[in-house]
Amino acid sequence: MADQSSPTATRASSSQQQEDEKEYEDLMSVMVDKLDSDDFMQELSAGFRLLSDEHTGLITPVSLLRGAATALGLHGMTAEEAEAMVKEGDTDGDGALNEAEFCVLMVRLSPGLMADAEALLDREIDVELNRVASHG
Repeated sequence: MADQSSPTATRASSSQQQEDEKEYEDLMSVMVDKLDSDDFMQELSAGFRLLSDEHTGLITPVSLLRGAATALGLHGMTAEEAEAMVKEGDTDGDGALNEAEFCVLMVRLSPGLMADAEALLDREIDVELNRVASHG
């Protein structure tokens, strides 16, 4: 059995994590392309429920770690990584993610989604500026 702390095991674990992250990014982009905004938000809500603690209704580091392994097949996540992810999205400082915090974090962590949102915002600003200029 290989020593999990060996450089080879560490590289393999890091490589698997990078592959898992790439698959996640690809899925987020595909979801956005295929779904309208209401359906996409429903999918994010379903993802939240998969990862949340059944007793608190919040995503905690423990529930994230459990859900990442069982529901998403991401077995390489460490407790420290789960804590860091929750901390990154925890805007109210309670040590857990509510559904709104989770949705904001998912959009922030997806470069493709951020670019799409920025392009949509730019387009809407242009429409509004043109409307004001033509009436004003």
